[in-house]
Amino acid sequence: MIDLDAYFARIGYSGPREPTLAVLRDLHRLHPAAVPFEAIDCLLDRGVDISPAAVDAKLIHGRRGGYCFEQNSLFQRALDALGFRTEGLAGRVRWNQPPDAPVQPRTHMVLRVTVDGRDWMVDVGFGGCVLTAPLVFAPGEVQATDHDRYRLTPVGAELRLEVEREAGWIPAYDLSMVPCVTRDYEMANWFTSTHPTSHFRANLLAGRTTDEARYGLLFNRFTVRPKGGRPTHEILDADGIERTLREVFGLAVEPSWRPVIERAAAAPPP
Repeated sequence: MIDLDAYFARIGYSGPREPTLAVLRDLHRLHPAAVPFEAIDCLLDRGVDISPAAVDAKLIHGRRGGYCFEQNSLFQRALDALGFRTEGLAGRVRWNQPPDAPVQPRTHMVLRVTVDGRDWMVDVGFGGCVLTAPLVFAPGEVQATDHDRYRLTPVGAELRLEVEREAGWIPAYDLSMVPCVTRDYEMANWFTSTHPTSHFRANLLAGRTTDEARYGLLFNRFTVRPKGGRPTHEILDADGIERTLREVFGLAVEPSWRPVIERAAAAPPP
């Protein structure tokens, strides 16, 4: 189901190949640094194919990025190949939405990974506040990672992932604990990649998190959040966006992307 040698070369991993918490932590840290979050194909009307062969061709061999259904399905297959026990879950995104926003469909893929009898929340596909380490399913407990602190808050039958930022605790998504099947993700992926109201159909965005900093691009606004430092923001022109996609996010910018880049550069200031 996956060429582990190729995947490990893509993320720069050369450690043990056994289903331990230490291995899970190492992989979870390396993946978001090597494989950027992006959904440029949605803006180009190409759709997003989440079949294993297509994901591997794009994210591993093509050295592109992707969004949650690509990122987390790839990560799940790698974990399965190592002998981890995994399940797919789905969440309703609340990031950057007002408290009174309409309830969203479950369009975010998350993993539950069991190690030594304990369940861990795993997510390498959530853009600018992506986890860099697995979280234990412990509602109410504040859990620190290298870049941010998180907590899981019960909301009815679901768990709300919140991240602590300058303004306080911000909701990321509400997670259902009911396992999903592949068809669930195929339907959700069709919506996020093709529906005119999908966030990914209108916004140029990219994210990458390394040991040193988080990097985020939304339209023409480039944000850097150094670990332990204050965030900086910069408004880029079209050439600056293209250069940042290449140099920061490691993407081989195609000529067909230029109209999308120019539209993003013309976006009004936030």
